[in-house]
Amino acid sequence: MYFKQFTVEGMGCLSYLIGCPQGRVACVVDPKRDVQDYIDLARENDMQITHVFETHVHADHVSGNQELHSRTGAQICLMEGTPVDFEHTELKEGQVMTFGNARLEFLKTPGHTPNSMSILVTDTSRSENPWLVLTGDCLFVGDIGRPDLAGEELLDEQTQNLYNSLHKKLGVLPASLEVFPAHGEGSLCGKGMSSKSSSTLGFEKSSNPVLSLSAEDFTRQVKQGFPERPKSFTHIINTNKKGPPLLDRCPIIRDMSPQQVQEQVQRGALILDTRDTAAFGGVHIPGSINIGFALQTANWIGMVIEPEAELILIVTDQKAYEDMTVQLHRIGYDNIIGYLYGGLAVWQEAGYPIDHLWQISAEKLHNKLQSGKYDYLYDVRTPAEWATGHIEQARHLPLTALLKKAPDIPQDKEVIVTCGVGYRGNIAASFLQNQGFQHVHSLAGGMKAWINSGRPTIA
Repeated sequence: MYFKQFTVEGMGCLSYLIGCPQGRVACVVDPKRDVQDYIDLARENDMQITHVFETHVHADHVSGNQELHSRTGAQICLMEGTPVDFEHTELKEGQVMTFGNARLEFLKTPGHTPNSMSILVTDTSRSENPWLVLTGDCLFVGDIGRPDLAGEELLDEQTQNLYNSLHKKLGVLPASLEVFPAHGEGSLCGKGMSSKSSSTLGFEKSSNPVLSLSAEDFTRQVKQGFPERPKSFTHIINTNKKGPPLLDRCPIIRDMSPQQVQEQVQRGALILDTRDTAAFGGVHIPGSINIGFALQTANWIGMVIEPEAELILIVTDQKAYEDMTVQLHRIGYDNIIGYLYGGLAVWQEAGYPIDHLWQISAEKLHNKLQSGKYDYLYDVRTPAEWATGHIEQARHLPLTALLKKAPDIPQDKEVIVTCGVGYRGNIAASFLQNQGFQHVHSLAGGMKAWINSGRPTIA
């Protein structure tokens, strides 16, 4: 049996290629949208991809099932009753399919979504007993799936389904089974996944704290709170239900002159500036949103930008442009209409308006605070980060809350924003500028710089 796990760093998406080189056949489980990796690896091992299995309708990334179907003819399969609008094959509880010496058995494990499934995998060349289980978004390493994405009206039912799937379906399987989930660290489909991308069922049963809870305690704890749901999730769910458009049918991206960019911005296009915090702070196009490259770039884009927005990219080079378009396509942000050819230099040379987001040093901020010559200082880190230590004069406003509603303060007052190392601070500051705030600064290096400079914090 051939088995390979694929990871989308930052987003925490895990997918799988399973097959048999001897039988020259393979399948893909929970594919990412950019599918060339699967095709290349199948070809290298003389296998043909004949099937695509989705453990559920995903909320955090656009599926590659249509891409694989178009390019390989692979049949798309989901658990019976899954509400999708494209041609597919329905699987039934206990159904078995073979791919050479790889045998797959499909189990209903609802809870994360009403029609979720897990897949028992056996390598018949070694044993007739299952070797591993693909648990989708039901069971993660160190965590479990969130049951709220199907809607508030189904939360009680989904929570009960999740408990039953974990205890009565997966919980009765052999402890030796290896667990391979659909997500790992960085995903927003759980609360606190391990950085390890696989485990065993026995280890999770003994060490995953949620699995030892009674049904009553499980319900209470699971419903205590969920990770922030990005703007992108509903859009991604709807896209995956309809069947994602093929990438070659997305808008053709143009290299745009300053005049063309200006015209599109006046029509309502949004500029996504992907440069680092210092470059953006030095000069940028007014109204731009700064989200640079980081592990969780796609998640932050999903938090900040509306999925339907028409986007113009500011990038440093061709590779940055290609990397960002991949990130955007993975979460269904397909309305990329172009990029500024020549970058900010040609914009400035053309005489168009520019703006700045001045980075303030820890020393200068400390002096401002000591003299009382400041208006507003916001710390946009998470509550857990805030609790570890913060600047005494700061107000706590988590970035996810700020993005929902800008602070109700005069827009002509000075606003200073800090975070961990400056990345989220620049997102927040650029968002505030976009909302009309006129004097916004970001603490250079964030709280890391503040602490390293020897400045005081309180807990």
